[in-house]
Amino acid sequence: MDTFQAIKERRAVKHFDPQYTIPDEEVQQLLNLMVQSPTAFNIQNWRIVNVTDPELRQQIRAVSWDQAQVTDASLLLILCADLKAWEKEPKRYWENAPQPVMEFMIPAIDKYYRGKDQVQRDEAMRSCGIAAQTLMLAAKAIGYDSCPMDGFDFDAVGKLINLPKDHIIAMFVVIGKKVKDAWPKPGQLPLDEIVINNKFPN
Repeated sequence: MDTFQAIKERRAVKHFDPQYTIPDEEVQQLLNLMVQSPTAFNIQNWRIVNVTDPELRQQIRAVSWDQAQVTDASLLLILCADLKAWEKEPKRYWENAPQPVMEFMIPAIDKYYRGKDQVQRDEAMRSCGIAAQTLMLAAKAIGYDSCPMDGFDFDAVGKLINLPKDHIIAMFVVIGKKVKDAWPKPGQLPLDEIVINNKFPN
């Protein structure tokens, strides 16, 4: 499936075949495509929890409004971010860059993030959002459906997955074989309401 078609056909599917298992090589393909997503300063701050334990899935479903896709989808991926990735051996992110580039980027990373908790959090959410869309489009391209989710108790899920204190959860992405189509698109705003040329009107 080409990119344009995947974008047009991707929908938030709620009903998945609980008996279907995505082959391991396709799971790896999806994850390898996801990590091609961009992050600011190449800090790669996403941390993806792939929940495969059925009992843990049930516990997570219980704090996720009992949404069936948590247990029925083939994959439950919890997109988290390391808020302190920027200061954890940042040379790793630029180890293949020319020396002058590395010498510029490493201090720039520190200057951009240090002491700026909101910037760290905002960047984490941006990174995970881009990664989520990459996952969903890649899934659609190879014949699967998906759903991005934030309908859950973030604190409760964090405890269930032993979320480190310097990490946050951004969202879930579930992926699998749908057994029921999503609703028809409920309404699309026109571009002239969404796209502003140059400045918002006074």
